[in-house]
Amino acid sequence: MDRDTIAAEVTRLAPPEAAALLAPLPDADVAAVLRSLNPAVADDVLLALGEERRRAVIAAAPPDDGRQWARNLTYPDDSVGRVMEPPHAVFLPGLTVAETVERIRELVKTTFVTYGFVVDEAGVLLGVVTMRDLLLAAPGDRLDAVMLREAFSLRPETPLLEAARLVVARHFPVYPVCDAAGRLVGNVRGRTLFEEQALEISAQPGAMVGVEKEERLSTPWPRSLRFRHPWLQLNLLTAFVAAAVVGAFQGTIDKLVVLAVFLPVLAGQSGNTGCQALAVTLRGLTLGELRHGSGPSSLSP
Repeated sequence: MDRDTIAAEVTRLAPPEAAALLAPLPDADVAAVLRSLNPAVADDVLLALGEERRRAVIAAAPPDDGRQWARNLTYPDDSVGRVMEPPHAVFLPGLTVAETVERIRELVKTTFVTYGFVVDEAGVLLGVVTMRDLLLAAPGDRLDAVMLREAFSLRPETPLLEAARLVVARHFPVYPVCDAAGRLVGNVRGRTLFEEQALEISAQPGAMVGVEKEERLSTPWPRSLRFRHPWLQLNLLTAFVAAAVVGAFQGTIDKLVVLAVFLPVLAGQSGNTGCQALAVTLRGLTLGELRHGSGPSSLSP
């Protein structure tokens, strides 16, 4: 299979199956495939490869990408830090527009450039330069004279759900990501943020019935069984508890057989009511109206 076909197949598979597919390939080829994927997918596959192979793949990748993958894996799952890409178009404020344009001409041969990020010697983000600003500025102008100061940025520790809420009204194609000291540690594409949220939302109906988000159509049945078995056992236990309650009133039911007619009605209505309550709760979690582990006081006004 060619690289594009392998990348498409990796995207379709769960991380363990994707890692197994990539296992026979040379480290450099694995790195090339991972570079073409959504950063979150690449991180998950790297984790599934195992520590020794993961280090080898990171070492075989271009330096910027390898460092970014290693840094991303230090942040919590479902955080902005796990979906960062390396910021290639990074410039010092003393560069002229002409010098910056020449550097961008070289960069675009190997990477897609949306914005230029202006940082000081310590790597602290000072501003952002758009292609329009470079086009309209004089060749001799310095970047610190044409850049947009106080640019909006995200923190790597921010949960993806919170980040999606912060950027939903901005519609920028790329967002810089800075640490607590303001140093530029990566950038994240708006498309990537919403792809991750779409994946989370698609997993929520399965969560209602005990299906893990890692399970795919291609997941082998033994692994699917491991995912589903605890939920099925719990469901079986509660079913026996319900049967025991009905059995406790067996004498009453024997005397008034008509009560048996209402048993399926009661079971259906209670199950439907529970599903409705769970659906509203999941919607509240998705929209940020309700937070994990918090009570009514956390509801948004």
